[in-house]
Amino acid sequence: MPSQMPDLSRYLIAAGLLLVVIGLGYWWLGNRIQFLGKLPGDIRIERENFRIYIPITTMLLISGMIQLFIWFLRWWKR
Repeated sequence: MPSQMPDLSRYLIAAGLLLVVIGLGYWWLGNRIQFLGKLPGDIRIERENFRIYIPITTMLLISGMIQLFIWFLRWWKR
């Protein structure tokens, strides 16, 4: 188990850095990225007493970004 600790600490540091970068980017570009929840393919249904929002395209975009981050971590580990 001790041999796995350096890998875990590396992943935690990378995840923390990613969260900091995302937070700073949102803080700096907050007004400019309002399109992120309103992309074509995002489903929004609003009725009198009912609202449903399913951000399909936004979820696909975020999933792709996470996959790129995981690929980078695996490449970095080599």
